[in-house]
Amino acid sequence: MTRPIQYALASVTLGLCFGISACHKAKAPEAALHTASVDTIAITPGDVPVSFEYVGQTESSQQVEIRSRVNGFLEKRVYEEGTLVHQGDVMFVMDRKPFQAALDAAQAEYAQQKARLATAQANLNRVRPLAAKNALSQKDLDDSIGQQQAAAAALEQAGANVTSAKLNLGYATITAPVTGLSSFAKKQDGSYIDASNSLLTYVAKLDPMWINFSLSENEMLDVRTQTQNGTLKLPPLGKLEVQIVLADGSTYPQVGHISFTDAALSEETGTYRIRAVVMNSTGSLRPGQFVRVHLIGATRPNAIAVPQNAVQQGPRGAFVWTIDKAGRAQQRAVETGQWNGNAWLILSGLHAGDHVIVDNTLRLMPGVPVNEHLVPAGVHAAPAPNAASSASGG
Repeated sequence: MTRPIQYALASVTLGLCFGISACHKAKAPEAALHTASVDTIAITPGDVPVSFEYVGQTESSQQVEIRSRVNGFLEKRVYEEGTLVHQGDVMFVMDRKPFQAALDAAQAEYAQQKARLATAQANLNRVRPLAAKNALSQKDLDDSIGQQQAAAAALEQAGANVTSAKLNLGYATITAPVTGLSSFAKKQDGSYIDASNSLLTYVAKLDPMWINFSLSENEMLDVRTQTQNGTLKLPPLGKLEVQIVLADGSTYPQVGHISFTDAALSEETGTYRIRAVVMNSTGSLRPGQFVRVHLIGATRPNAIAVPQNAVQQGPRGAFVWTIDKAGRAQQRAVETGQWNGNAWLILSGLHAGDHVIVDNTLRLMPGVPVNEHLVPAGVHAAPAPNAASSASGG
């Protein structure tokens, strides 16, 4: 075979190879543009419920100091420290003997003054008719009246002393004034108790329980601004529900309500103090616990929300997949607001009537044709996380 013929065959072979390669390259985009089956939701603005989350701490609605009202020796601690005590339960007993002796002396004095009054009254009864007949002088009558009145006053004083002695004897038995959780005993048996060390323990009422939390000045101003411009609608203060989430992520079964809002900003913390009250009949909430407080009842009028799994993050920020008029997938940049339970609030980027893809988003590329299956909003919502939405969003 001559050299020119070899060159000709090589040229034909290279031409065929380039042609085959070009064919493969032309077919590659067509193969990539396979049709994907996706679920979509239609965007419909409406009133979207929102919740705000804060860190709170439980506090007894009535923490009572248990103090001794009388001076004396502490004879016995009756209650078990740290247990639930009921109103009227005996907690401490003072040495009763001195108070019993004081009561006996007061009762004896009362009996003595009662006898003295009887004598004075009998003497007055004899003197009065004699003085009327001028058999006795007016001075004798005045002296008898004075003795009778003095005896009556002494009897009243003796009666008051008896009452005081009975009270002191009763105070020797110290009972719980409220039903609540008891604290440790600050004084041990045998201690001498007087006015300087009369505090014996505390009893913290558990039902209802207070939940204290605070709003910063910026948060308060943000809520006020959103309320004024119509992007946030708050119910009346008494209608704002409070849901408690415990440290383990479980939700407390009872729903509370706001009972107090401080009118002034705290100079020490720079926050507004707010108090919620929640029933705690089982005693599962204890004073001093840190909890998460969810305020429920606010809404965002004419808002747009999409399931959490529909929103993705890219180099340029958040985006969702939508379907254009040609039935192809397209990325749409969005501005997200609050993370509200199972959904993101969308502040901008979506409009009424848009179809947002909520399933099989990892298989999508811009311009890929899709086989759309329209589902009701919320069907593909991700499970709700333990934490509700942040108060600072949107």
